[in-house]
Amino acid sequence: MTEKKLPFDKKYIESLTSKYPTPFYVYDENAIRENARKFVKAFSWAPSFKNYFAVKANPNPQLVKILKEEGFGGDCSSMAELVICERIGVTGENIMFTSNDTPADEYKKAAELNAIINLDDFSHIEFLEKTLGKMPELICFRYNPGHLREGNALIGKPEDAKYGFTREQILNGYEICKAKGVKRFGLHTMIASNELNADYFIETAKMLFELAVEIFNKTGIKLEFINLGGGIGIPYKLEQTAVNYEYVGNGIKKMYDKYIKSNNLGDIKLFMECGRTIAGPYGYLVSRVLHKKETYKNYIGLDACMSNLMRPALYGAYHHITVLGKENGATTMTYDITGSLCENNDKFAIDRKLPEISIGDIVVIHDAGAHGYAMGFNYNGKLRSAELLMKKDGTTELIRRAETLDDYFATMKF
Repeated sequence: MTEKKLPFDKKYIESLTSKYPTPFYVYDENAIRENARKFVKAFSWAPSFKNYFAVKANPNPQLVKILKEEGFGGDCSSMAELVICERIGVTGENIMFTSNDTPADEYKKAAELNAIINLDDFSHIEFLEKTLGKMPELICFRYNPGHLREGNALIGKPEDAKYGFTREQILNGYEICKAKGVKRFGLHTMIASNELNADYFIETAKMLFELAVEIFNKTGIKLEFINLGGGIGIPYKLEQTAVNYEYVGNGIKKMYDKYIKSNNLGDIKLFMECGRTIAGPYGYLVSRVLHKKETYKNYIGLDACMSNLMRPALYGAYHHITVLGKENGATTMTYDITGSLCENNDKFAIDRKLPEISIGDIVVIHDAGAHGYAMGFNYNGKLRSAELLMKKDGTTELIRRAETLDDYFATMKF
């Protein structure tokens, strides 16, 4: 990739800023829908394939609703995410509830919605039964392969991760739940995040399909579905290449035929829970330059800060930056792009080559459609920004208003 294109220009954004003060997020509905369809098509061979959109990636109800219309379910991990799905009509087995250190009331809510409950810990079999008074008809377990499989930089080594059952625990867990009257079973894993190696996902499928065969041979249980997890990354950097969905789909099909079909395990359904790759490239944080500072370095101070987008501060993550109206300008300057929080890591970019920037310029931060707004916070009393949707018909809709001071103070007592 030699450049990152925007679905809008300076004139369009200037028209928005007259109504919605910066900073704000903009999401491209057409691009999200087209990408969702491309993703599903790559797995059209699979029995009853469904992607459960990771609500944590972007919990705006309007975006989750768009993906519901594209046939997606909701991958939830908290009470709020369950309620978001409930309120937009995503219920029943269109919800996969995968949580950890789970409170009883969240299990109760998931059961009330008839969601698929995916247990993260062996001890939660007993906890769930006590919480609900009985075991559900359908249960799923999250598998952690430990040293048998590598993780990646964001999620860490599987053996160091807090998630999932060991192989011994998962085999024992199926036996226990079968004895308790559970009739339907699923298998899940999630061992990488923001991974760009397409073969990683094919190898993960192979691992789970081999385990499905072992489960059948040792317990007699034929799994109803296998959830391959999410973790497909996006090319934040210009030199990176997007994961080819078709390549991944074809590779997983070969493994499915080799292990599932050849062992007569029936038409096991395939699920995934991708969020970042679905929405990430099609969200943009728009901010205006407030200040320029020249000391030991050149600093550009924005009206956004890491409470709007914390990935660069949290992970040292790269997000491409475009200065509107200067897209073709020579990158003659080196800047740190900063926010106003009382933290020195409140930076969107460090030593970034950019065109010369002036106070008042509009800066667009790319690839912020997932784990952007969702990870925001109110440190220093900073208020959360608005979110806008560029709709299919060309209009723009406010899908979350900006917070006010009244919102911030609403839970406080003076």
